Amino acid sequence: MMRTRPLKVALLGCGVVGTEVARIMTTHADDLAARIGAQVELAGVAVRRPSKVREGIDPALITTDATALVKRGDIDVVVEVIGGIEPARTLITTAFEHGAGVVSANKALLAEDGSALHAAAERYGRDLYYEAAVAGAIPLVRPLRESLAGDKVNRVLGIVNGTTNFILDKMDTSGAGYSEALDEATALGYAEADPTADVEGFDAAAKAAILAGIAFHTRVRIGEVHREGITEVTAADIASARRMGCTVKLLAICERAADGRSVTARVHPAMIPLSHPLASVREAYNAVFVEAEAAGQLMFYGPGAGGSPTASAVLGDLVAVCRNIVGATTGPGESAYTRLPVSPMGDVVTRYHISLDVADKPGVLAQVATVFAEQDVSIDTVRQQGRQDGSGEASLVVVTHRAPDAALSGTVEALRKLDTVRGVASIMRVEGE
Repeated sequence: MMRTRPLKVALLGCGVVGTEVARIMTTHADDLAARIGAQVELAGVAVRRPSKVREGIDPALITTDATALVKRGDIDVVVEVIGGIEPARTLITTAFEHGAGVVSANKALLAEDGSALHAAAERYGRDLYYEAAVAGAIPLVRPLRESLAGDKVNRVLGIVNGTTNFILDKMDTSGAGYSEALDEATALGYAEADPTADVEGFDAAAKAAILAGIAFHTRVRIGEVHREGITEVTAADIASARRMGCTVKLLAICERAADGRSVTARVHPAMIPLSHPLASVREAYNAVFVEAEAAGQLMFYGPGAGGSPTASAVLGDLVAVCRNIVGATTGPGESAYTRLPVSPMGDVVTRYHISLDVADKPGVLAQVATVFAEQDVSIDTVRQQGRQDGSGEASLVVVTHRAPDAALSGTVEALRKLDTVRGVASIMRVEGE
């Protein structure tokens, strides 16, 4: 039976994603009503620049007073797509206080203060859904929160930023340097005018914090996520990876410790074998592996950004929240019962690919091997090649076995002190084996 009073939705933000959310709500209104059991009505749109023409949106719905909109009292659901910490945090908590459920795409806020938002939602008996905050259109948050709620997730590994994947893919396929690949990403609209959040790994780190918290039923904040971007990745790194039968990806990796007593969350570039499914993720696409005890290995793949894909995730959450309102219930809230500590990066066991510029003379390899032995780091492979440029130098590439990251970092520092080592050309972790 269809509910007679329509459910009223307030939209905070009307950029690329918000505009697409409004469009789909209008063009698919009858389908949405049939799926929810009630009509859904866009009751107001809060923006910063009211004079801007927004095609398909009634100008009478536009307001610059977001606070007044969420306080109206007749709003059933608030959709927040403005991003940032404030005023988004205050607006979301105000929405809960005035009886509205919330759908958010705000990864930065959720990674920084998700526990407080969940607490506010629980206090007022409202929903907080945020599928669009991670990996665009890919259903990932809900499978972790609901479909795998009866399983034990041990690892989440994936590509969660389309901009950096596009840049690294272009460097790999065309031989371009980082700057040229970034320029192309910017020209095509994949990179913002200020790409810092993407290329320095902040965006991926926020998503890693959210995923780790859900997967391991504990609280992980963005400040606890080890973060490295791709700005130092060179064409030489890409070429070296190719010689190893690998490619380079910016990975988000969330793991439960083997003893189950802690978790780790990290974002950094890594070499992965071409045989690994993530190696074939091209352009601005995202892909995430989830490893669970009973379910095994699951892969989620699809477009990770853009107006339409992100709007699809927002609308999916909107339908879920509206269904809960019609059914007089709420969905799952925060599950943080394990209260596991987040281990520092130094405790993480990883592999390294280290490329050195060394003096081309006898005994150098023995000196280098001694440093690794003193740091208790085992060597997997070594490749040394002299140069024909008369410099008297050679290239020495060492790939290690797995060891604590702190030991590997100490090894690199010790190598720098050798008089036969002219420089460390590149250092990169190796994953996927």
